[in-house]
Amino acid sequence: MCGILALLGCSDDSQAKRVRVLELSRRLKHRGPDWSGLYQHGDCYLAHQRLAIIDPASGDQPLFNEDKTIAVTVNGEIYNHEELRQRLTNHKFRTGSDCDVIAHLYEEYGENFVDMLDGIFSFVLLDTHDNSFIAARDAIGVTSLYIGWGLDGSVWISSELKGLNDDCEHFETFPPGHLYSSKLGGFRRWYNPPWFSEDIPSTPYDPLALRHAFENAVIKRLMTDVPFGVLLSGGLDSSLVASITARYLAGTKAARQWGAQLHSFCVGLEGSPDLKSAKEVADYLGTVHHEFHFTVQDGIDAIEDVIYHIETYDVTTIRASTPMFLMSRKIKSLGVKMVISGEGSDEIFGGYLYFHKAPNKEEFHQETCRKIKALHQYDCLRANKSTSAWGLEARVPFLDKEFINVAMAIDPEWKMIKPDQGHIEKWVLRRAFDDEERPYLPKHILYRQKEQFSDGVGYSWIDGLKAHAAEHVTNKMMQNAAHIFPHNTPTTEEAYYYRMIFERFFPQNSARLSVPGGASVACSTAKAVEWDAAWSNNLDPSGRAALGVHLSAYDLQPPTTGAANMPSKIIHTLQGINEVTTAQELSIRS
Repeated sequence: MCGILALLGCSDDSQAKRVRVLELSRRLKHRGPDWSGLYQHGDCYLAHQRLAIIDPASGDQPLFNEDKTIAVTVNGEIYNHEELRQRLTNHKFRTGSDCDVIAHLYEEYGENFVDMLDGIFSFVLLDTHDNSFIAARDAIGVTSLYIGWGLDGSVWISSELKGLNDDCEHFETFPPGHLYSSKLGGFRRWYNPPWFSEDIPSTPYDPLALRHAFENAVIKRLMTDVPFGVLLSGGLDSSLVASITARYLAGTKAARQWGAQLHSFCVGLEGSPDLKSAKEVADYLGTVHHEFHFTVQDGIDAIEDVIYHIETYDVTTIRASTPMFLMSRKIKSLGVKMVISGEGSDEIFGGYLYFHKAPNKEEFHQETCRKIKALHQYDCLRANKSTSAWGLEARVPFLDKEFINVAMAIDPEWKMIKPDQGHIEKWVLRRAFDDEERPYLPKHILYRQKEQFSDGVGYSWIDGLKAHAAEHVTNKMMQNAAHIFPHNTPTTEEAYYYRMIFERFFPQNSARLSVPGGASVACSTAKAVEWDAAWSNNLDPSGRAALGVHLSAYDLQPPTTGAANMPSKIIHTLQGINEVTTAQELSIRS
């Protein structure tokens, strides 16, 4: 992932302002350590920090049309860029970058070209003919983007909060699937898929159609000119990504450049569920497997860096981001610049354990729609920023536009969890890849129970975080939490601890408003908490809060006051999980 920063219409074209833009752009250098660029036209500035994945030699940004009257700064990957180039036969391209098509598409189609892009992207385009500009963000919000406004009437756009929070009077998350037009003076939604209305679909389940759609989503993401690998937790989603990648890698340009043997990466506490399962899948697929270990103390020591980079105080996001942040640093040290990951499947297929309690197919489907629409605030934010902190790009095939259309058109009755019929969570996905002749995965992996990433790296990780927070947040602090943090008031010591750190880095009101809130159990939306009355006394984003569902669920505790309202006892029924919490150096095994 790259880092972009744009300052538009600031009524200041001085050298001092240029220096300030450069200074702010350097705050994003971790996202793009390969090159920096800045284009200035009057009082408009487009800055770029590049992570070179496609055409590393000549694809530096900002990018331009033939006569340099259109300038673009882009963070993203356009997977259909070769097809789009064939439509633009009257245009001459300056580079081989996949993002080079954007300026030329604007020349041909005006502001109505964004839906033609198949990929992940955030960009700002400046038309110097009239100093108008547009900015856009990809359909689901895989890439991060923020917009702000200065007192001088200027518009700021940045890949991360830290690029604009000190210079804007107000700023907010740039909504995914939207375009901002200076001519219109506001946003309009360019992404309008059938599922967005939340109407209940009725397409019969076709396992082969679903399989082919996902295989195509993975294959198109093998477009790379640099070394890459897959993140492999050993769960269903990452294992399918790894299996398809390993199956189709041979014969691709990436294989010719970097070899046909796939590299896989996993992180966890010693003896964690993910490490064991990932090793088994890696052996089955024949990948070059890299296993990273961290301790609870390693993670705790990284928390402040994690919050600075991911720019949230959401509890479950921080829990899951920390192992991913540590793993990304190790992956980058091996010379890898891109990884393919499994985010998005649980939202599309109702894979979180709380979906066991969905009362009917209508509620089930509407909850999946809500979850997809909120992904940019949670898993997309984690995957993007945890990896970008170290100049690593994460690609997520489950969030492919075409695949989402196929998966979300299925009659949700097929997605419902029906234990009496053998339909566990994500059964439609599991069944689609249950191939007896050419197995994608071992059966017990294909039908492994869902583990949230922050749980799968080792259950004692979350327990250790709670214990650490309890040592630093007093009862008196919790009693006054509503007065200190009236917006999204933290209800646990852990949440309070993260909030203190976040406010130190990002003290503006706009920053705290950019983070979502509300009741949640096992990553549910607030609406889904209503599905089970018992959940209201056990509000925790861990999958183990899905009482009566998870095999290692929390003991149900009677509600208590203040900070003590958290589970204190864990019942471990999963066998063979040896959790080690003693100090140990972060290590690598290849």
